[in-house]
Amino acid sequence: MAQQIDAILFTQMIRAGAERLNGNVDSVNALNVFPVPDGDTGTNMNLTLTSGVKELEKKAAAGSAHVGQLAEAFSKGLLMGARGNSGVILSQLFRGFGKGVAHEESLTPRQFVDGLKRGVETAYKAVIKPVEGTVLTVAREAADKGVSRARQTDDVAVVMEAVLEEARVSLNKTPTLLPVLAQANVVDAGGQGLLLIYEGFYAALTGEEISYSVIDATRTPDLETLGRIAHEQNAQAHFDTSEIEHGYCTEFMVKLTGEKVRKNPFDEEQFRADMGRFGDSLLVVADDDLVKVHIHAEHPGETLTFAQRFGDLTGIKIENMREQHTTILEQGGRAHAAPAAVAPEASRSIKPFGIVAVAAGDGIADIFSSLAVDEVIQGGQTMNPSTEELVQAVKRIHANHVFILPNNKNIILTAEQVADLVEVPVTVLPTRTIPQGLAALLAFNEESEAEENRERMMESVHGVRSGEVTYAVRDSKYEGGTIKEGDFLGIQEGKIQTVGDNLIETSQHLLAQMLSDGADVVTILYGKDVTDSQVKALTDFLKQRHPEVECEVHDGGQPLYFFLFSVE
Repeated sequence: MAQQIDAILFTQMIRAGAERLNGNVDSVNALNVFPVPDGDTGTNMNLTLTSGVKELEKKAAAGSAHVGQLAEAFSKGLLMGARGNSGVILSQLFRGFGKGVAHEESLTPRQFVDGLKRGVETAYKAVIKPVEGTVLTVAREAADKGVSRARQTDDVAVVMEAVLEEARVSLNKTPTLLPVLAQANVVDAGGQGLLLIYEGFYAALTGEEISYSVIDATRTPDLETLGRIAHEQNAQAHFDTSEIEHGYCTEFMVKLTGEKVRKNPFDEEQFRADMGRFGDSLLVVADDDLVKVHIHAEHPGETLTFAQRFGDLTGIKIENMREQHTTILEQGGRAHAAPAAVAPEASRSIKPFGIVAVAAGDGIADIFSSLAVDEVIQGGQTMNPSTEELVQAVKRIHANHVFILPNNKNIILTAEQVADLVEVPVTVLPTRTIPQGLAALLAFNEESEAEENRERMMESVHGVRSGEVTYAVRDSKYEGGTIKEGDFLGIQEGKIQTVGDNLIETSQHLLAQMLSDGADVVTILYGKDVTDSQVKALTDFLKQRHPEVECEVHDGGQPLYFFLFSVE
């Protein structure tokens, strides 16, 4: 009966979890409910976990026999390698775990599950509006079960078995919490990825292979409501401005100074609890002599006064969320840009602003570069960049303030991690498509202040209608009809609008719908697999049907998506 997890066993558990996930990446990807060729939850989690394992093994190879040190190294690797929303959430689960066990040379069962619980708390705080029925639910319920079981036994394998079994039960319940999963007849992909990791943990503890769950990747979704999912799950859309209890989004940093800290010793947990009295949506991140605070407060001055007891304040930003509520809705529920960080040294020779943009396709990358983007990272769809790639891009720019344009909904959360890892203020504009990113760039003015630029750029984003044409990777359903593998899909703002077996006809139908409300300019970015004759057929269609609309055509060179449309 094992009663302790030492450094060797901990390393074996992490390796086994990574191996188990790595062997089932395609199965996890297949659980993504949308039939387009960018279902990459498994890929993102696997790449993220691989980065964490590399950092852990470096620490182990250096001779560390301290579980807390290994967990912190693992956490650092996860954060720097985090890709996509699922990867970021996974990194936060183990970031909290790492902090919880940082001082432990080995772990008792209770310390282990308390670490899992701490990880859940950290992950929930990292997501602005947590949604139940996702990996967060699976992690929370599994950790709670582990805490309960650890009160009854000192056998770590028995405790892990309880965690694993509860994770299975919780995963199977995810369709009852998320209608989109129920209609697709699948479980949450991120939750399945976490379950695989836990299966690996248990196998390492028992030294035996266990009966793994089988993922049925043949179940296909009903897409009638899936296209509306982004709007339906936007929690901001379900309350009035008057319901905002704490109206000011307040962000600042505290530089812990010797004299003040001696008078008021800083304890992160106590500080977090005390700050919680002033509002909600609290996030406190402490690192050595620096504390970053984010809170929604009704009286922001009170939060600043309290925090100033521990040190000097810097990077203060206060926004009136009631005034910005309409903008928040249009940004998909994100209340603010990424928090600012410490400004670089005044003596450093740097420019006022820098821009990082994510793009797929050499042609699109060239367009971004021509619009004064300093760093273009190739990524998007199945090529989500890691946090580390974005961090290095920001560092290479040498600017006082950096804007990041993710240009993909699955990269936004990754981009939002960057502000905590660099020494300059970073603003993440939640651009979900390439056309939105282009619109934002056209509105940028290097002579304006950062906040003025953010407002102007987001206003331009809201004025763009985005469309894309791709293909179905599997059979599925669509508003009572069917989608066959290989069919062409016309998608507008994340919703499938038209399906067909002819690329140009499908593209024409999508453009016709996008132009139904009128427009002045249509921009077409064609992909690497599109021929000149196909481009001509589409532009001829626009000239005949909509001669009043100006049409711009560019070679985007993007993979997977034949056409990207921007309508203004």
